[in-house]
Amino acid sequence: MSYIAKPKVAHPQLPKNDLGFTVRDYEGAMSTLCAGCGHDSITSAIIQAAFEQSIPPHRLAKMSGIGCSSKTPAYFASASHGINTVHGRMPAVATGANAANPDLYYVGVSGDGDSLSIGLGQFLHAVRRNLNMVYVLENNGVYGLTKGQFSASADLGSKAKKGETNQQPPIDPVQTLVSLGATFVARSFSGDKEQLVPLIRAALAHRGFAFIDVISPCVTFNDHEGSTKSYTFTRKHAHVAMYADYVAPAKEIRAEYAAGAAMPVTLHDGSRIVLRKADGAYDPTDQAAAFSYLTKATAAGEIPTGLLYLKTGRPDMHELANTPDVPLATMAWEKVCPGSATLGKIQDRFR
Repeated sequence: MSYIAKPKVAHPQLPKNDLGFTVRDYEGAMSTLCAGCGHDSITSAIIQAAFEQSIPPHRLAKMSGIGCSSKTPAYFASASHGINTVHGRMPAVATGANAANPDLYYVGVSGDGDSLSIGLGQFLHAVRRNLNMVYVLENNGVYGLTKGQFSASADLGSKAKKGETNQQPPIDPVQTLVSLGATFVARSFSGDKEQLVPLIRAALAHRGFAFIDVISPCVTFNDHEGSTKSYTFTRKHAHVAMYADYVAPAKEIRAEYAAGAAMPVTLHDGSRIVLRKADGAYDPTDQAAAFSYLTKATAAGEIPTGLLYLKTGRPDMHELANTPDVPLATMAWEKVCPGSATLGKIQDRFR
């Protein structure tokens, strides 16, 4: 992976967040992705969300696997922690890092190939454990690094750039995670920053596994007529099921959306998200209703966006495992290692 440093120059009148940082402090290296790639728009949204959320850059931990999408962590928060893992194995590394130090904000960026093909098993078990992290899936329906073959999220009947038609049914990550009972499931479009930034902010404040599927067109291999992951197709078929606005503690709502029923939900840190229904029937806290809605919308050729399912109050991995409040990474070795005698007794139980 190549890195091109950005010049350390910032306008003196740039707005600052509660920590005194400007948005430039959350940037990373120059992108080497194709011009117009949707992934770069997602990077911009992550930078804006982290800035508005006033997260100290050194408390961010960026994780990724392999693929065009997995280059994204190089392009934001250069002063943070980060690791580029092997193909499909990011969830396991994120689990280990989170187990050792839950005090960081974990942001995993992956792609439809990395998460829904080779990494599907690890991905689903991170959901099952309710690992406390934000998981952004940059979904373009192709393998961009290996010349545009169909990925596991390619829709049935969609056409490749060279004319081939996909004959395999897709894995829909949103429907899959709602069926598993994931605690935060959302979908957005890389070209809709107004929707994506509040979703990322809400995901950062959520305790548990917060998943955002972002349709992110590949301008090189999957932005043509016949593609269902192109800019034109997504703009035409996107259907907002639920508007979401993030509300920091003791701060007023910054954005106003179209009229509709509002449902405020308080998160564990005291912040809130205000859900505004696009129609009067959709309830994102009803798992069965959410899954039914997604199934019908998909069958109708629509791409539902917004916060699609939310469940609060479910314990995360550390609460389930009853881990100590002090991060294992900061404990003295004598406390972390029980000693050979104790280890021997533990092993004897399995003989």
